[in-house]
Amino acid sequence: MRPAGRFVRVRPFFIFLLQAMAYNDVPGNGNGWLPLPPFFPLSRRSAMLFRRASFLLLFFFLIITGCPAPSAGADQSVALTIYDDFALVRDRRTFRIRPGEQTLVFPGISARIQPETALLSGAGLLVLEQDFAYDLLTRQSLLEKYLGREVLVATRDPKTGKRSYDKAVLLSVDGGVLLRIDDRIESVRPDRIVFPRLPASLHDRPTLTMRVIGNDDSERQLQLSYLTGGLSWRADYVARLSDGGTRLDLGAWVTLKNESGTEYRQAEVQLVAGEVHRAGSGALAERVMRRPVMAAAAPVPAAGREKIFGYHLYSLPRPVTLHTNEQKQVLLLQAAGVSCRSELVLRGRGGYYRARVGEIGTRLKVAKVMELKNSAASGLGIPLPAGTVRFYSQDAAGRLQFIGEDRMDHTPEGEVARLDLGSSFDLTAEKRQVEFVKIAGTSPSGAVFESRYQITLRNGGTMEKTVRVLEEIPGDWTILAESLPHTKKDSRTAAWSVPVPAGGTAVLSYRVRVRL
Repeated sequence: MRPAGRFVRVRPFFIFLLQAMAYNDVPGNGNGWLPLPPFFPLSRRSAMLFRRASFLLLFFFLIITGCPAPSAGADQSVALTIYDDFALVRDRRTFRIRPGEQTLVFPGISARIQPETALLSGAGLLVLEQDFAYDLLTRQSLLEKYLGREVLVATRDPKTGKRSYDKAVLLSVDGGVLLRIDDRIESVRPDRIVFPRLPASLHDRPTLTMRVIGNDDSERQLQLSYLTGGLSWRADYVARLSDGGTRLDLGAWVTLKNESGTEYRQAEVQLVAGEVHRAGSGALAERVMRRPVMAAAAPVPAAGREKIFGYHLYSLPRPVTLHTNEQKQVLLLQAAGVSCRSELVLRGRGGYYRARVGEIGTRLKVAKVMELKNSAASGLGIPLPAGTVRFYSQDAAGRLQFIGEDRMDHTPEGEVARLDLGSSFDLTAEKRQVEFVKIAGTSPSGAVFESRYQITLRNGGTMEKTVRVLEEIPGDWTILAESLPHTKKDSRTAAWSVPVPAGGTAVLSYRVRVRL
């Protein structure tokens, strides 16, 4: 009971603090596990003075013993350089550094960090060791940490509803929770277990701790850099055709994917296009179409870009927040009125130039190909990262229709991207080997062959079409005779342009000598 008059019963404050650090009080458990010291009868004024004196005593005790608490950084900022399937994280935080040995704590880092790549940047610091705590706080992990240790078991009185707590030793957590309570073994539900404190090795977020030596007393910003899996990006393009398919409006969007197990708030993001070599395998549209057509033909980059060691680096113009298990789309560039060219292509492969085959195909498909030159004159002239390009065009009523898509490789400035949009509905082709003769040679490497071919193109449409026939021919080849002149596209490809009348047919024939 409380004494009468001006006196109160006060628990010594520093003993209270020490007990609070050693044990979290449990409701209904009175004095906890550690017996409390006796209460001292003091006046209210004396009690207040005693509390202040006890706090100062504890404060100076911690300073004299030289045991600084682990320091967690504040004012976090983060920058990401994202590659195809991994990323470089630059995590900047402000720490209070003191002379001597101390621990720095980086909570909330990537759960898929490669700890061996961690690098701490900051003058006057010597890193002694580091520890990556990936054993996160869950009910199961907490149970496993307390195997063989003392816990409390909560019991509710069904009549009064009052809780009581019994001491127990945790024996097993496999397939259920087994406890020893006094001289008996009981199986209980996990939600009845009360733990006295959180083990130091368990964290609610992935955490990296570093043991360092500082050389002065100051507040400074440190940068933790590391490689991590779980972050990736890809480019997707939306192309809207106009002017009869001779121009297009191009929008490039970047999809950022975060599966690294943590979030990055207001991160500066850079993207690397190109295949970076790593040792071993590693751990690791509608918005554009609804926009008005832009008046300028030059591309409007939404991301800055630069070249670094042969790779292209794109810097997004504004900070990006990436939540855990999130995909986010960000505009990379936009260009209007880009010149393009479409053509109809029949491709041939070179296997039948080595042997007698006869019929090669009776209903061969003629591909629709869109050609896009990446140059300033065409309205682009910037390196384009690899990605899927989706094409749209308007019908007679002005409605936008999807007409095809293809994968585009990394396309440097000055190169030409050729993208297949599917097969022509009106055009088909038939190809036959009319003649085949072996001229010389007994082994495949020194043989000489002559062969003659006939390609028939049929046009079921109402307009004349021109088909570009491309034949891949192996070895050292020479066209001996032909019904239409060819051009040598490259050392392995002969090309013909064949006009096919509306509702009619056209025949291309040629004779070729091949030396293997």
